[in-house]
Amino acid sequence: MKAVLNGQVIIYGTGGSTLQAQRETLVFVHGAGFDHAVWTPMARYFARHGLNVVALDLPGHGGSDGPACRTIEAMSDVLSGLLDFLNLSQATIVGHSMGTLVALFMAQRYPQQVSKMVLLGTSNPMPVGPPLLAAAAEGHHAAIEMANMFSHSRRGMLGASANPGLHSFNAAQRWMERLPAGVFHADLTACNNFELEIENCAILTLVLVGEADKMTPAKAGQSVATQLSNARVHMLKGCGHAMMTEQPNAVLDAVSNFVLG
Repeated sequence: MKAVLNGQVIIYGTGGSTLQAQRETLVFVHGAGFDHAVWTPMARYFARHGLNVVALDLPGHGGSDGPACRTIEAMSDVLSGLLDFLNLSQATIVGHSMGTLVALFMAQRYPQQVSKMVLLGTSNPMPVGPPLLAAAAEGHHAAIEMANMFSHSRRGMLGASANPGLHSFNAAQRWMERLPAGVFHADLTACNNFELEIENCAILTLVLVGEADKMTPAKAGQSVATQLSNARVHMLKGCGHAMMTEQPNAVLDAVSNFVLG
């Protein structure tokens, strides 16, 4: 599906369903270097369970026009504009990694549009190591290699996934290799430069943390939960940062239990 916001084409998926104003809405926000397709199995699941699904490509990612946003604030403005364009008043924001920062900022700047949050692999702040930033700035393939290695548990690096036929490690690398020049560096810079002083946020939130996450360690996600006044934490045993491909069924069960009750 396509929306045009201020002359910029934004692509989004709906899980194969038609959006209906009276339905509960889930919005999926991808992490650095990815696009909306990373949410495909989960999006289809919730669409078939009677919810509106909006999984967007942030600017410069997937099919959306560039340039890429260079700040989390700008990404949040795009998401808010998309919800207005679609006439969706409130949504549960489901974010992974960089996407969790978008969700958290949405809750602060546009609280009227956020009913609940699901944060997968989060940290506030979300610092990025200088070697990774430098490699991304140079457009060096080492940036993709470093990010992919840090994003997987030891088992995940061998390709283990509960999705039949999917090699988690190789799939993530191919995803990032499709990015236009400069987009990965813009994403990492946005994460590295962002820190939010969370104030009086009582939005019901689920925080998923990976026990073996090296990008946003479990303790970082648990710390975010303590910054929120109505958050619960779910630990994924032995899971790395690439939790949607390493443990897709466990992630879906946790999100489904939270959203559908």
